[in-house]
Amino acid sequence: MALITYLTTIRFGDGVLEELPEDFAALGIARPLIVTDRGVAATGLLERLFAVLPAGMPRIVFDEVPSNPTEAATLAALDRYRAEACDGLIGFGGGSPIDLAKAVSILATHPGPLARYAAIDGGIPLITPTVAPVIAIPTTSGTGSEVGRAALMNLEDGRKVGLISPHLIPKRAVCEPDLTLGLPPRLTAATGMDALSHCIETFLSPRFNPPADAIALDGAGRIVRNLEKAVADGQDREARSELMMGALQGGMCFQKGLGAIHGLSHALGSLKNPPLHHGTLNAVLLPPVLRFNAGSADDKYRRLALAMGLAADADLAEYIDGLNARIGMPKTLGEMGVPEAVLPEMAEKAERDHSTPTNPRPVAAADYLRIMRETM
Repeated sequence: MALITYLTTIRFGDGVLEELPEDFAALGIARPLIVTDRGVAATGLLERLFAVLPAGMPRIVFDEVPSNPTEAATLAALDRYRAEACDGLIGFGGGSPIDLAKAVSILATHPGPLARYAAIDGGIPLITPTVAPVIAIPTTSGTGSEVGRAALMNLEDGRKVGLISPHLIPKRAVCEPDLTLGLPPRLTAATGMDALSHCIETFLSPRFNPPADAIALDGAGRIVRNLEKAVADGQDREARSELMMGALQGGMCFQKGLGAIHGLSHALGSLKNPPLHHGTLNAVLLPPVLRFNAGSADDKYRRLALAMGLAADADLAEYIDGLNARIGMPKTLGEMGVPEAVLPEMAEKAERDHSTPTNPRPVAAADYLRIMRETM
């Protein structure tokens, strides 16, 4: 077991779930709202969580988190939080339950509506340290939300926005790789590519942050060495552990900023029909954005290639195309059901996204439109 204090306190390794009562005591949580989704609830993992709750602690669950968190679901969870007189939250599952728990933590102590806290609307300084405490327990290896300062949210006005504040970093992250054993191959692949996109985009961000760069390179290497193993064998404990660490590192380092991959995936993720998985979007968008940014990141492509175990002059976009094919990811947005008619609107949304300014090459709506059309 490793105890890491970097951004927050992280428990990582086999058996760390059993140490959860120590975190309740440290944070003063007696009545947590467990925020999860129906998929996690159906796996039986909730029973493992219930088994480590202190005697007498109520089992208060909100399991109606959609695949892309929404304002409506946040308000429903907030009603449950207040009705049960909760004093903290557990985000249990993938990035969606953890992000929704963060959104509830804001509204539990801050006035609504949720839109006023959107980073793009100047909401960052409005989020104060009074947010309700969140403990994040990931059951996938992808988003890094367990150590991230952001929550992505689909608002009622049709926008997908980032709620961003250092106060939204969960107070505790409990990362037990065994919770990801048996995750289906397609979900393993999609969440793994999400984590890889975080490491790659963070490293390519032009902001100066050498510690984040070092973490990103190490995380990218771990993911590339183990993703195909985990997709092929869902019970490979070593591969699952390495993937969870890689995803954790992606979350640690993307404080530096992301880029055009996420500008586009946030915009496309706002579509109600078809609903699009964030990690799968990142997998599909990673190669064309790497091609767009080529030549705009100094020697970083060479350093990335070496960290990922490739030749220094390897074509990163071509490599990711091949990796996507080997793990069963779609090749195009068209395969994901994205209609051509929405592309101009998505390009405009992407240009306004909070991830766009930290792309290594300036990118505008026309560029985003061209990238998407080439990926249809």
